[in-house]
Amino acid sequence: MSRKLTELFSAVNVRRAFLALDAFIDSSLYDSGQRAKKAYAAFSAFMDRFYVSGFVKLCVEAACESLNIGVVAAVAALALALPAFQETASSDWLKREDLAVTFLDRYGNEVGRRGIRHDDSIPLEQLPDHFIKAVLATEDRRFFSHFGIDIVGTFRALTVDAAASGVRQGGSSLTQQLAKNLFLTNERSLERKIKEAWLALWLEHHLAKKEILKLYLDRAYMGGGAFGVEAAAQYYFGKSARDINLAEAAMLAGLFKAPTKYSPTVNLPAARARANDVLSNLVDAGFMTEGQVYAARLNPATPVDHNSESSPDWYLDFAYDEVKKLADNGKLGNDRVLTVRTGLDPAVQNRAESVIEDMLRNRAPAYNAHQAATIVAETNGLLRAVVGGRDYGESQFNRAIDAERQPGSSFKIFVYLTALLTGKYHGDSPIDASPICIGDYCVHNFGGESGGVMSINQALAQSFNTAAIRMAVKIGEFYWPKNKPYHLGRIAELGRKKVVETARAMGVTTPLTDTVSLPIGADEVKMIDMVAANAVLANGGKRATPFAAIEIRNSAGKVIYTHDANGAPPIQVIPADKAGEMNRIMTHVVTDGTGRAAQIPGLAISGKTGTTNNSTNVWFNGFTGNLVCSVWFGNDDNAPMGNLVGGILPAQTWHDIMIYAHQGLDIKPPYGVPPAPKAAEIAAAGEAGPNSAADVKRQQGLSPRATQIIDEIGDLARQDRSRSASLPGPDLASARSQASDDAVLKAGAASQ
Repeated sequence: MSRKLTELFSAVNVRRAFLALDAFIDSSLYDSGQRAKKAYAAFSAFMDRFYVSGFVKLCVEAACESLNIGVVAAVAALALALPAFQETASSDWLKREDLAVTFLDRYGNEVGRRGIRHDDSIPLEQLPDHFIKAVLATEDRRFFSHFGIDIVGTFRALTVDAAASGVRQGGSSLTQQLAKNLFLTNERSLERKIKEAWLALWLEHHLAKKEILKLYLDRAYMGGGAFGVEAAAQYYFGKSARDINLAEAAMLAGLFKAPTKYSPTVNLPAARARANDVLSNLVDAGFMTEGQVYAARLNPATPVDHNSESSPDWYLDFAYDEVKKLADNGKLGNDRVLTVRTGLDPAVQNRAESVIEDMLRNRAPAYNAHQAATIVAETNGLLRAVVGGRDYGESQFNRAIDAERQPGSSFKIFVYLTALLTGKYHGDSPIDASPICIGDYCVHNFGGESGGVMSINQALAQSFNTAAIRMAVKIGEFYWPKNKPYHLGRIAELGRKKVVETARAMGVTTPLTDTVSLPIGADEVKMIDMVAANAVLANGGKRATPFAAIEIRNSAGKVIYTHDANGAPPIQVIPADKAGEMNRIMTHVVTDGTGRAAQIPGLAISGKTGTTNNSTNVWFNGFTGNLVCSVWFGNDDNAPMGNLVGGILPAQTWHDIMIYAHQGLDIKPPYGVPPAPKAAEIAAAGEAGPNSAADVKRQQGLSPRATQIIDEIGDLARQDRSRSASLPGPDLASARSQASDDAVLKAGAASQ
């Protein structure tokens, strides 16, 4: 009985406990709700004090919206700036230019310098006061008062530009210009301007004003291959920057805006007019009076005569970057003063620049084409010439090395080579070039032309897009497992994957996004990569990583690096027989296809044209057994070019450069291609006329091997000189005579 009562009371207690808990929760919720109502009523009463209407309400709402937009813009700007700040992550960012490099061409002649020569660097305090004032009056009058971004100057520039309906004044501060020179490119985009502004603030935080000014004066390009005011003063006036007068200072200060346009060695009247503007700026800024600048106006500066010599700046930029990478990887020791013998062929470099400029001036305007680039290289990857754009002074962005552009149909070489690698297809194998759709993507040929069944030779020669897409599908079918159901989309994807693998093996480094249109060149590539890939074919399948440095010596003249001994070995990445077969297929592009304008009598040529949608990029990539050359025409803003295709300006430019570059060479066909008849006629090839390529005869010099042997003679002479004290006179003379005779015989044989 007691047990039952205990259980009953226990059950009653549990129920009461739950009822009490329920009551507590209900009362708590009710009390909370009441308190919330009271709090909300109090808050509403408080906010009612701020109630506005009419014009005041409009202003408040506008301010709120502006704040919202400002916050979003600030977050977006910070997101865009983060990649730029990665450039400053390394603690030695300020020492990146501490190398002092003298560059020689393939024949041993000095062609330029890069980096900062410490013994030539001048303290800011030793530069003339009138030069500093001229720079600040022209480039950034408020430099010592703003925080890196000149708000007043930017607003003034926008006002002047708006009134003039064009760009008359720049809005970038001197610090922003330094940020661009140190970390960014000359690309014209909103993203770059945002990065530039953030980096300017970063520089102002980490460096003093005088340090920023000194860096700017040391690093700015000033035309003629000169970087920095000291190099420019030596180049233009043959004197140190310490000694320039007011007229010379005004001319130098005028170069920062457009170093080629206002270069006194290029256009002396324009340079003097610009210098006169700088003198006016000095007066307007209150730095000098009209009386102080009067003598400089009457007696403008006269530069040293350089006989219109040019500097291979595009080439040297690539070579300097290569040397910096070698130094950063510890391959050059601790010496920072270096002499580098490169593969530069000055004659070919000048010819390439001349042909590019002639095409852009005379023929490109009809197609709305404003930029071009080209690279000439040997089949092992050694660069002979680089032209990265029309005007290095206007923009140092190297379109031949750094720009990523759609290759168009020139990418098809990777598709057809991948097909050859299966062993199932050959040049005369049939391929269907009729229209095809993969999903909702339907490919069309240039001009809407429809093709039927044809050989691979003809499909590549006539550049049928439909054939390339179908070939990618056929490649996928070859690798598709036999026991899996047929799926067109996935099979095409597998084929494209194999094409990308081929491109990667041959040297393409840019990201290749898998899209249905990849086989016809929709993804972006770099020209330097296309040169590397074509060089692989030209040499029989060996990797050909582009390089410029043949030999590097330290400040003592000792060889510390040679590409033959220390460079990447030429690994076989494509079977030689497949490379030869592909080369034979590519000859049809030049003999009876879209690249006929590149034909040169006496040369066997393999090549491929490329044209993208709306003619935004047009290419011709081609090679012989001696040289590889790539040519591109386009616009920096991707503006379309009317009816321009790769078989017109690019192929014709390739023809005019290569006919000159092959003069005096032992003509070789591409690997696996039969020699062309009458190879001796190469020197006379070309159209008749006063400006034809045949009439431009290149001067012949020593071969690189002969130059190397002559360098070895110098090494022997230095070694003999160091041993002269310990050797008897007759024996020394005999040894020196014998060594010199042997070396001269070697040099004579190598120059043949």
